[in-house]
Amino acid sequence: MTRFHTVRAAVGLILSVAVVAGCGSSGDDERAAGNEEAAVIHVGSLYEPQNLSNVDGGGQGVTEALNGNVYESLFKLTDDGELENLLAEDYSVSPDGLTYTVTLREGVAFHSGKPVTSEDVRSSVERVTAESSQSARKSSFEPLASIETPDERTVVFTLATPSISFPYNLSYVWIVNTDAGDLKTEEDGTGPYTVGDWTRGSSLSLARWDEYWGEPAANAEVVFQYFTDASAMGNALLTNEVDILTSVQSPDALAQFEGNPDYTIAEGTSTTKELLAFNDQMAPFDDVQVRKAVYSAIDREKLLSSIWGDYGTLIGSMVPPTDPWYEDLTDVNPYDPALAEELLAEAGLPDGFSFTLDTPTYDPHPTVAEFVQSELAKVGVTVEINPISADEWYTKVFQERDFEATLQEHVNDRDVVWYGDPDFYWGYDNPQVTAWVQEAEQAATPEEQTEKLRLVNRQIAEDAASAWLYLHPQIVVSSSDVSGYPVNGLNSQFFVYDITKG
Repeated sequence: MTRFHTVRAAVGLILSVAVVAGCGSSGDDERAAGNEEAAVIHVGSLYEPQNLSNVDGGGQGVTEALNGNVYESLFKLTDDGELENLLAEDYSVSPDGLTYTVTLREGVAFHSGKPVTSEDVRSSVERVTAESSQSARKSSFEPLASIETPDERTVVFTLATPSISFPYNLSYVWIVNTDAGDLKTEEDGTGPYTVGDWTRGSSLSLARWDEYWGEPAANAEVVFQYFTDASAMGNALLTNEVDILTSVQSPDALAQFEGNPDYTIAEGTSTTKELLAFNDQMAPFDDVQVRKAVYSAIDREKLLSSIWGDYGTLIGSMVPPTDPWYEDLTDVNPYDPALAEELLAEAGLPDGFSFTLDTPTYDPHPTVAEFVQSELAKVGVTVEINPISADEWYTKVFQERDFEATLQEHVNDRDVVWYGDPDFYWGYDNPQVTAWVQEAEQAATPEEQTEKLRLVNRQIAEDAASAWLYLHPQIVVSSSDVSGYPVNGLNSQFFVYDITKG
């Protein structure tokens, strides 16, 4: 057995699917001895991809493993949240803000060997905007009117309305070979790694690509090893089965590494929000008073402490402190059970009500659900917890909107704009908020954009469009001989190309 199989055999792995694209896994750990460039890095993660596509419901795991590692975009969002040119060598914007002309970097090829052209860029953007696309960023490209490719290195994007976030939105578009096959099971990107072997329920390996156009990866291979249990993942680091954990889910898991010189604990800046999301189109959550009552009935400080101890941050809206339009709004819906009961009475529900809470089965949602259930019972609200898998959540909640309330973590930065889309899964529909979001996107300056989105931030808090329970901490733990990894986990991405060992 490989060392990964030794750990995972105990939990009954039964399904293996080999995925081969480009070159295969580079093999043996023994070669890492005394040679950083030949090191094999084993990464422990709770987020296995559902497939290898970021427009076909691949989930958080596909972003973590492939974004920036296997696939690249015209622009790169760094771990610090800065936007940099990547496959775009340069770009210009017309004075009216309606035309973006992008010049592609010269000498870039896909893993298959085919040179990257403007046609690949056009088809990659159209892949995101297609009717069948499941990309969460699909609606961000609604201002896009046309894409022209006057030559192989030039792409001209014409917008119907100005979009100050357009380059930022393009950082979410993977540039893929227009001639590629089924990208749910194979890949053809431009990044420093190719996909090696994927054993479903177990691991996904990335092998360094020697023909990469940029600086080569600092290691020879990275193996993402997947766990369904956070404790098992922590034990894998303790027993040297993995070298690094992309995220730690509880303070209890941290205790075993604290004060031990063999391990490094790095706390980054998180954008992951834990939400109690209401279906704002369904009674009684179509009533602002009811939503505010539920929000004020939950002791979020106690919840956060019970799960994370001294880690994490309370938030009062969708905007994390790292977004330019952040404002502390935790006092808008204070913890106040008496107020919650008053609001319920004003809404015509003096005896409370009952609802079903669709709860993903992975941490920390089951624990959060039980806490919410207990808190709401104190004000006469009965919560029936309905456990669902990640796949079921995507279909039932996100696609079909067949739910009353749900728990979910939202990982992206700058995602407050989704409250301006009445068709988003939570169904929040405030025409003023929609107008502010549109005005922010068409703003001529970042300052004007910030002003409008601060208005959005406050209004959704006053409407309790959702109940924002807390901001997850972002904690990465590694063996002390491992370095070069990202710590912020921005938008779930985890760049592995600078990681060294030894």
